[in-house]
Amino acid sequence: MQMQRQKVTSLVTPESLLQKARELVPVLAQRSAQAERERRLPAETIADMQAAGFFEVLKPKLYGGYEMDPQVFYDICMTLAEGCMSTAWVYGVVGVHNWQIALFDPRAAEDVWGQDNKVLIASTYMPKGQVKPVDGGFRFSGRWGFSSGIDHCQWVLLGGLIFSEGQPPEYRTFLLPRADFEVVDTWHTMGLKGTGSNDIVVKDVFVPEYRTHKASDGFMGTNPGRDTFTADLYKLPFGQIFVRAVSSAAIGGLQGALDTFLDFAKVRVGDMGNKTSEQAPAQLAAAESATSIDEMKLVLHRNFEVLMSKIRAGQPLDDVNQRLLFRHQASQVVERCAKHAYQLFSACGGRGIFTDFPLHRYVTDIFAARGHYANNPEQFGRNYGGVLLGRPNTDFFI
Repeated sequence: MQMQRQKVTSLVTPESLLQKARELVPVLAQRSAQAERERRLPAETIADMQAAGFFEVLKPKLYGGYEMDPQVFYDICMTLAEGCMSTAWVYGVVGVHNWQIALFDPRAAEDVWGQDNKVLIASTYMPKGQVKPVDGGFRFSGRWGFSSGIDHCQWVLLGGLIFSEGQPPEYRTFLLPRADFEVVDTWHTMGLKGTGSNDIVVKDVFVPEYRTHKASDGFMGTNPGRDTFTADLYKLPFGQIFVRAVSSAAIGGLQGALDTFLDFAKVRVGDMGNKTSEQAPAQLAAAESATSIDEMKLVLHRNFEVLMSKIRAGQPLDDVNQRLLFRHQASQVVERCAKHAYQLFSACGGRGIFTDFPLHRYVTDIFAARGHYANNPEQFGRNYGGVLLGRPNTDFFI
């Protein structure tokens, strides 16, 4: 069965996946109002992404995945965002979990995919879990917010801290099946409305030790799954791959906003007879948005090419300054996109404020993405700058 799966996988190429993503863009744009109205992605959208193989990009081949380089994953995410940023956000967050499961003890992957390798996993990594060590694992309780795509997922990854006397708190991710948690509908927001990022409640359930993952293993590359899931892909630091899963959709969202603006501005004549295409604010907004999109994509690709090249050459990923630089660059993405989205909105004049004008959805979605902890450039920029100035590093999620 494994050989058959790998044979099928070999027929799939990055180019074919990106073509499928491109073909979905107008479909997603048409469904975006429905996603906002229902505050979750339509089931048809999840089915389309499953059928296209998008969730297999980072998944282990042992369970039917493709084990492709992360650049393919992010390119799909950015492409989908041109049609609907909520869809791309859910794809980025849910899709990256198929990579993270390969870091766990292999028994965790078998629990998730042993009977059905199409099962999806949601998350919320806030360290809100109350954890009590017991024989063979932990008793686990808590409430978490912001679990994107949870309505379409059968498992969830949740954050928690383990406290030991005389030791700093140990952060772990806990993997739970649907029967062990409750979803609470709280998602009433100004942007990313279609992500359905509801709350999760857990009441004193048992989580076996093997269904937990230590953050320190993710930083050091000492993950329990490393002897089973041996592809170079799974040697990347968790902190590098996850932060791009929650920022890359904004790049595609900005491209969608730019395309919408160009279609409008090329032909618009204002009430005073001025052509928008001749106005300096419109020209600069278009040029600066296009330039920044190009730069952000180049940096994303360059950074992962550097990391993957080192891994393939057997070199350690021990350049902390480089990892901090890459971390800071990822944190800047959404703020940069928000700046340009605002420029495009401003250049639309009065037309931009109407809800039937599609630009507003891209703007509010990008603004909403800025609220994620990982997308705070000031915090991560200060740490990186401090290290450059001789201060100790305080961020190990790199």
